[in-house]
Amino acid sequence: MILITGGAGYIGSHTVKYLLNNGHECLIFDNFVYGHKEAALTKFIQGDLNDKESLEKVFKEYKIDAVVHFAAYAYVGESVENPQKYYENNLVGTFNLLNIMIANNVKKIVFSSTCASYGNAEYLPIDEKHPLNPINPYGKTKLMVEKIMEDYHTAYGLKYIALKYFNASGASKDGSIGESHNPETHLIPLVLKAIKGDIESITVFGTDYDTPDGTCIRDYIHVDDLATAHKLALEKLDDFNGVINLGTGTGVSVKEIIDSAIKVTGVEPKIIYGQKRKGDPAILVANNSLAKEVLGWNINNSDIDNIIETAWNWESNKLF
Repeated sequence: MILITGGAGYIGSHTVKYLLNNGHECLIFDNFVYGHKEAALTKFIQGDLNDKESLEKVFKEYKIDAVVHFAAYAYVGESVENPQKYYENNLVGTFNLLNIMIANNVKKIVFSSTCASYGNAEYLPIDEKHPLNPINPYGKTKLMVEKIMEDYHTAYGLKYIALKYFNASGASKDGSIGESHNPETHLIPLVLKAIKGDIESITVFGTDYDTPDGTCIRDYIHVDDLATAHKLALEKLDDFNGVINLGTGTGVSVKEIIDSAIKVTGVEPKIIYGQKRKGDPAILVANNSLAKEVLGWNINNSDIDNIIETAWNWESNKLF
């Protein structure tokens, strides 16, 4: 059985769905602060990583073979304003999880990490050897966990892969689950909300970046392609331990996102052009060669129009 912490969240729920569809038995552990019970697609236990007693009980009552760890707070701005919340949940909570895993002889984990642990890009595309200089507490908590897992690998034989996502996007093709954050901060759902009329407009922050159309470029990866990578990582834990980037290796600009959304929906949102945001680099794109080499990972769903189509299908018929 695979324990999925945060399995009712955005990426977690899509990964659970993929694992279930491929014959794996999963158990979700989620505190539902940001996750949704409607997105819990299999048996779940409501609990918190900082409640060590309830977490210990899970490992005593179920035969856990491996853990896929998503449970984390992930709002960059909030992490700057309230770092205590992030260090307690993302760092201390994961520390508790790892210690209870080791105590119960469960030594396999796939960790949901982030490109935010790299900080500002010193070169592109960003590979796994890029310097690690996170510029916010969210990125710092993820990097600290990576370092703890590295030490636990050396000392206790923990087998781990930390998957560093770039921009997760899109939704399940059948429209049953998708992106549902409150507050919503991601570009694609905000563009679609503006098109749908749920919000008045979409703001483009900066139009004079050193990019072909002047707007920021990011690496958007479909959540179903991320889910595939987690299954592959589980299967490679005996052969590889370390960090792997997950991105397409191709950047898409803010303007291209908006243009695709207009093409897919046939509706043009109201656009406001604002100033650059402090700390927003012009381009962030992954080098994904290690994911292809180690995991045998193929990207099948991350064409930008497909990302927008699946996200729009979800946004138009949201279940939660």
